[in-house]
This record gives sequence, C-alpha cells and structure tokens, in this order.
Amino acid sequence: MRKLTLALYHRLTGPFSAAGLILGALFWTAALTPSLIPRDGLLQGAIGGLCFAAGYALAVAFIALWVWLGLPVLPKLLLKPIRVLSAVVAAVIMLWSAFRAEGWQDEVRRALDMQPNGGNWPFILLAVGLLLIVVLMLMGRFFAALRDLVSAPLRRVLPPRLAVLIAVALASWVFWSIGNGVLLDALLRGLDSSYRRVDALIPPEEAQPTDPMKAGSAASLVQWEDLGRQGRLRVLSQPTATEITAITSHGARDPLQIYVGLNSAETPQERADLALAELKRTGAFSRRLLVIATPTGTGWVDPAAMLPLEVMTGGDVASVSVQYSYLPSWLTLFVDPIYGEETADAVFDTIYGYWRSLPRDQRPRLFLFGLSLGSLNSDLATDAYALLGDPFEGALWAGPPFASRTWNQVTASRLKGSPAWLPQARTPAVFRFFNAGDRSELAAPGWGPVKIAYLQYPSDAITFFETGMWRREPDWMKTPRGPGVSPALTWYPGITFIQLAFDMMTATTVPKGRGHVYTARDYAAGWKALIQPENFGDAEMQKLDQWMEGKGL
Repeated sequence: MRKLTLALYHRLTGPFSAAGLILGALFWTAALTPSLIPRDGLLQGAIGGLCFAAGYALAVAFIALWVWLGLPVLPKLLLKPIRVLSAVVAAVIMLWSAFRAEGWQDEVRRALDMQPNGGNWPFILLAVGLLLIVVLMLMGRFFAALRDLVSAPLRRVLPPRLAVLIAVALASWVFWSIGNGVLLDALLRGLDSSYRRVDALIPPEEAQPTDPMKAGSAASLVQWEDLGRQGRLRVLSQPTATEITAITSHGARDPLQIYVGLNSAETPQERADLALAELKRTGAFSRRLLVIATPTGTGWVDPAAMLPLEVMTGGDVASVSVQYSYLPSWLTLFVDPIYGEETADAVFDTIYGYWRSLPRDQRPRLFLFGLSLGSLNSDLATDAYALLGDPFEGALWAGPPFASRTWNQVTASRLKGSPAWLPQARTPAVFRFFNAGDRSELAAPGWGPVKIAYLQYPSDAITFFETGMWRREPDWMKTPRGPGVSPALTWYPGITFIQLAFDMMTATTVPKGRGHVYTARDYAAGWKALIQPENFGDAEMQKLDQWMEGKGL
C-alpha cells in the first residue's frame, strides 16, 4: 500500500500533457456539437467532460507508445513553455465552444419543434464539465500509478518494454474487471432490487377494482398489492365499453387487461404460469384477439399503444403483460440488454403453447406488442418454429432498441436506395417500417400470414445508436436524413458514440412524435394495418384520433 501511495503521489504531482490538453479541448468542442436529442447544461457538461478525458487519454497513450518505441522526443527545455501555451490554447477553445454550444443545441431543438434554450446554460456546462474532467484525470493518474507499481518489480527480471506492456495489460484488466464485471453488475441488480422494494411500499393510487374480470380484484389470482404501480395503472386503464361504443357506434365489451407484477411470484416461469391461469380465469381465450404485450424495463405498458387496438376491436380483445424489471430501458440496454429475455421466453412459450393446443376455430388471433426494451425482449422470445407450422398472426414493435436481433437483420438487408431510418424490407409480406410522416408501406397490399410492423422515429437514439459508430458513420446519418434530425449533426469518431449514448437517456424528453415518445395516432395506424378491423373506416378513425387527442395521447 505504501508503494502504491508513493506511486500515486508522484503521478498526481506530475505535469500535464500538452498534446493531451489540446486534443482534449478539441474532443470537448466536438462533443458540444448537435446530436439527436437536445440537452441541458448538466448533461452537456457531463458529455463534454467525458469526451475531454477520452481525448486526453488518447494523446497520452499515443505519446507513451512513441516513447516506448524509443522514437525521438522534444528537448526538456521546451516542454514547460509548450505546456503553458497548450493550457492557454485549450482554455480558449473550451470557453469559446461552451458559449457557442447553446446555439448548437438550439439547432437541435428547432429540428424537433422545441423552444430555444435560455438562462445560465453555458456556466452550468462549464462547472459540470470541469468537475468531471478533474475526477476522470485523477482516475487516469491512479491507473498510471498502478501500472508503475506493477512494472517496477517486472523490470528486474524482464526487458523494460516488455515489463511496461505487461503492467499496462494487468492494470487495464483490473480497471475493466472492477468497472464492468463488479460495479455495473452490482449497480443493475442493486437498483432493480431497491426499486422493487420501494414500489412494493407505494400505496395504490386507486382503490382495488371490484370488477371480477380485472387483475388484482378480489376474484383474481393476482394480488392487488403485488401488481406494482405500473401494473395497477395498466389494469385500470381505459377505454370502457361505453367509451368504445361512443366512437364506433357499435356494441362493445370491456377489454381484458391481464398483468402479473414482479412481486406476484418468485421465478419467471411461475409468473408466466400465473399469467396463463389468469387468462383462463377471465375467459381471455374466447376473445377475438389476444396480445402478448411485453412491457418496458420499468414494467410500463404504453396506454397510447393499447387503447387504439381496444377501440378498433370493439373491446373484444385481451392483453397480457408480465413484469421483469423496474429499471429504465436505457439503463438496462447499457448494462445487460437481454435482462428480461428469460421472462419474455417463459411468457411466450407458456401462452403460445396453450394457444396452439386449442382448435384453430376456437382460439383468438394472436399478436405481439413491445415498446423499447419490450420490443427487444418480445423479439427474442420468438423463434423460427413460432413462424412456421402454427404462427402467431403479427407483431407491432415500436422504438426497437439498437440491439434488436430481427430488426438489425431486416434493416441491414433492406432494398438498395431505401434509407436506414425507413427501410424497405426484402420480404415486405412479413416486415414493414413506418413513422409519423410516412405510413405508405403499411397500406400497401401483399401482407402475408405473418405481419410484423416496426414503428420508429428517425430521431430515436434508442433505436439508432450503434456500437460500431465509434469508428464509422452510421447509414441513418447520410443524406437524405429523416424528419427531426438536425442537418447540423456531424459524425466524429468516438465522439458521436458518446453523444448518442447520452441521447438514449433523454430520448423521452422531447415532444410527442419525436425521439422515443410514440403517439397513439401512429400506434393506431400500425394496428389498423395489422388486424384490418371490420366496420372501422375513415370516419371511425377520425373520431378515434379526436378522442385520443383529447386524452393527451
């Protein structure tokens, strides 16, 4: 410990890298340029600080490699004035870009029909960014101290360059193991467990339903207290049969909304079995349609997505959702993108297996739905066998995350000339894409027995983030760009990767119809194309649109 302390002291009191300061300032400037989602000063400062540290580290690593190879270096006499000059230049660059960045962010806001920024935005940016830079620089120097500590004994038995190489590898492994294998995993599990306990303590906002057909009622197999906040909101959501009749002018039923909370049973399979039992209890398999609606990471099922379907079917529909997490989708995507796959697998296999055992003329039409992480897990839960002999009829997957298996395959193999943000699939009988501005593919004839529609907005960072964009420009950034994407958005190696990673966190802070905020009107267009409802024409659709708009959906 004493040796590590001494090594750390020498590193902390050592001089800064002139090249690191300049490259860090340039990375800082690039990080403040427009991306997909506008940011406040706090978040923009965090992005700027992180990118500065990345640029500084890159320069330091390059110079270390240069010295390690024994290449010529500058005389020591010149180093101090160069460091002073570089510090002044870096400070000027960072100050200029900090005050210029407010205008850059306003360009993004204009593209998304949002009001310009205001207030003390640049000062918040600078304060947060500089604080993060200090923290990350300290971590970098701790890494260097650990490397020095490891390399010192190795130099006694190995050539100096080989000793340094091994020390760097070992220090990197220690940092990676602690950061990724221990801290992030513990963070994910710890947060999820904490949210679960807190949610269980939140008293219901509404009274327990008295309707025996409702999940959580006295007659239900699911306890009201175990549903969690999102589950209670789901089973009490609209519309009622009376509201549906007012829109369609036809007789209607109350839709069935089955939900099983994370606290309702111990294991994913037990929760799936409970969901099936509740479906049987309520007679869900006698409805015209059955939807397996996989929730988002928090357990949320977007009411704007399900309401249009429930109206179009006259309420003759049942939906079932099983919670697998309390974490926001973006956080789960960063740490463990298939966190809910086990639950989604169990739910699909259990319900699909029972549905398939029923006579074809005595079972409902089966559809899948998922938004965000729900879309990814809904996709992962299906396989080729479910699409062959006895397939489900279709799926509406909205805001599919970048890690989505089928979405990636279909997008990558799209027809030449179609943009990545609105691809034309090579198999349009099965796969079709649409957004708020273009629904032409949905209305085209030629749907096959299995219909999968992807709803995605070009400005949705959760969909269009790419792990490879640190080294290459993604296709969706090329001309022509989709609606809501600023023309000022520029790709920078590494920088754009970090920008889009942060954009995922704030993708729901934009107006409806942009980013990751999907509207009921677009959901309605998708469901209408998939289920092709009877007695529901343009007049009914207009009344539905007006009603949903009045509900703020």
